[in-house]
Amino acid sequence: MKERWWSAPTEAENGNTVIVTGRDYMDEIIAKGKFIYRVTVSWDYNALPSGMPEDGDAELMEKATDALLEEFKKDKVAYMTGIYTGDGRRDWVFYTQNLNIFGRVLNRALAPLEQMPLLIEAESDPDWEEYHEMREISYIPENDEE
Repeated sequence: MKERWWSAPTEAENGNTVIVTGRDYMDEIIAKGKFIYRVTVSWDYNALPSGMPEDGDAELMEKATDALLEEFKKDKVAYMTGIYTGDGRRDWVFYTQNLNIFGRVLNRALAPLEQMPLLIEAESDPDWEEYHEMREISYIPENDEE
């Protein structure tokens, strides 16, 4: 599967900047109709005046992102589709077909890292409404010159 990510600044309801990183080329996965649950893994952090995380938290967030992408690449029970950072919060958004297996893979991915104050929420989103909304507000097309 072709993989491409884009990043764009957006604005939170209070006017603070939130960087949205979205995953492209999800149409084939959406069309399968199997990945009907959206899981949001959130970390409320102590924000700098800019709303962004302090260096130590940012470093751990990047390690977590890499670990999650690697583990879910091996076990395709879920796809990370978005990462939102800003206004004192990091959200990783996934679509999965099985919540129980998702939880096991998530725990396996994060086990080697130091503990993080994560909140995990899941809901049914068979039409990928959150994904389509995220694309609508932040999408940056692929540059043909790359």
